Amino acid sequence: MKYDIKYEPSYAMLVVDLEAGEKIVGEAGAMTYMTSNIDVETRRRERSILGTIGLKILAGQSLFVNDYVARGGSGQVALGAAPVGDIQTLKVEPERGFIIQKAAYLANTENVELDVKWEGFTKGLFGQGVFMIRVYGSGDLFINTFGAIDEHELGPGEEMVVDNFHLVAFSDSCDYKVEKFGGWKETILSGEGFITRIRGPGEVYLQTKNLREFVDWLWTLISPRVRSRSR
Repeated sequence: MKYDIKYEPSYAMLVVDLEAGEKIVGEAGAMTYMTSNIDVETRRRERSILGTIGLKILAGQSLFVNDYVARGGSGQVALGAAPVGDIQTLKVEPERGFIIQKAAYLANTENVELDVKWEGFTKGLFGQGVFMIRVYGSGDLFINTFGAIDEHELGPGEEMVVDNFHLVAFSDSCDYKVEKFGGWKETILSGEGFITRIRGPGEVYLQTKNLREFVDWLWTLISPRVRSRSR
């Protein structure tokens, strides 16, 4: 399988060339175009000790993916993401997995597995609507971000503190802990909410823009019109 990431950095699109019988797995709804000989099957992509029912009860979230398979010859699929930003490839290996934010997931090759990291619930990583997925196996993982991708390499014992809305992914070799930003007063008034303290060794991937802040900024422009029409 060959692929190309086009129109970087702001309007990136993943274009995948498949030989007959080859498959790429992508986020449901991410398809931009495909050739007519591509078969598509939509399914849930969740594996956990509690299963899908447990996921629905605890998180209210689902992860649907599409399997794209070329039939009767080579084919092409293009995948894009809603956020304006980068797409990056992460190499997943048996001893090198990742924890990624659900919103950052775009696609993966056939032998990469996605799983809910249930430990994240007990550590509070899912607060503020941040929903994380454990990635393991062997192959390529494609992530997308809102804004540019900011990559950091942490050495053993080295720490960094990340705003949850800027957190995209980190190596599963890292330890992490979710904390309030200061006391409750600072958490409520600072606008930061909760942060994740990540300790190496491993890689950390951030996005330079905050979708929540972008929505708030849009609302400052839209809200006067909404109020005027509601009178």
